[in-house]
Amino acid sequence: MDGSAPDRRTGPVVVALGGNTLLGKQGPWTVDEQTAAIERTAREISEAIEDGYEIVLTHGNGPQVGTLLLQQETASETPQLPLDVLVAETQAQIGYLLQQALDNELTDSTDFITIVTQVVVDGDDPAFADPTKPIGPFYTEEAAAEKPFETKRVSTGDRPYRRVVPSPEPVEIVEGDEIANLVHRGNLVIAAGGGGVPVVRDDGLSGVEAVVDKDTTTRLLASELGVGTLVLLTDVEFAYVNYDTPDQRPIREVTARALRTHLEAGEFGAGSMRPKVEACLQFVEEGGDRAVITSPDRLLDALAGETGTQVRG
Repeated sequence: MDGSAPDRRTGPVVVALGGNTLLGKQGPWTVDEQTAAIERTAREISEAIEDGYEIVLTHGNGPQVGTLLLQQETASETPQLPLDVLVAETQAQIGYLLQQALDNELTDSTDFITIVTQVVVDGDDPAFADPTKPIGPFYTEEAAAEKPFETKRVSTGDRPYRRVVPSPEPVEIVEGDEIANLVHRGNLVIAAGGGGVPVVRDDGLSGVEAVVDKDTTTRLLASELGVGTLVLLTDVEFAYVNYDTPDQRPIREVTARALRTHLEAGEFGAGSMRPKVEACLQFVEEGGDRAVITSPDRLLDALAGETGTQVRG
């Protein structure tokens, strides 16, 4: 960088940080390990900001919620907090570490602001009748049978069971207007962490035992803010067809129609790339200019259109 003030780009960009961009793949993680991973990602984000992009950040929280659930199970004498409270706790935890790392990188910029974000879901969403989202620790069959919550077999091995909870669709971001006001005033915002705290409206707001998909809420936030570009960061540079096979090939420039063909052919894993592809498609099909899937270290190049899976209408 030559030290000159960068040109402002064409409006804010919403960027979602996947779990592996905030932590390594193996856990459990100490705070120092989490901080080191977040600092690496913060350097990539700061480069984009220094290049003139206005970034709005969202992030995942699955490993952190899992750690809190495990802590609750091993300290049963303390009050057991509901899942919505744990989501709120991890929003603040990750937001604190992220904004501190970013503020340290961007000494001349406006400080980041973390918004603990509630997301309204429909209490009649079919997901509540069919919990499928695995969270928390793994259990043996015997241990799973004794748990006071629903569990399902989700893998093989000695401990193949996990707790499962509903994953309803987000329909409204409660703090959406406040987030928009901050963004439009030029503030750098971290919001909708972990998909947002799931709540229902019924004579007021109340939390529910559920997890909202982070990429889906990020798409909703991007659409509500009216941004042109949505970026979903993960641990690979592209989405792929025939992933993890000898015929694997990256998807680069792609139309929404062509990408949907790949989706309907079953190309993308339900627990990994599929939610990102679905979010990209919905964003573009609802009027967004483009949606991008890439890795943090390629963010700046992907914003310039030089790498990543670039989805357009």
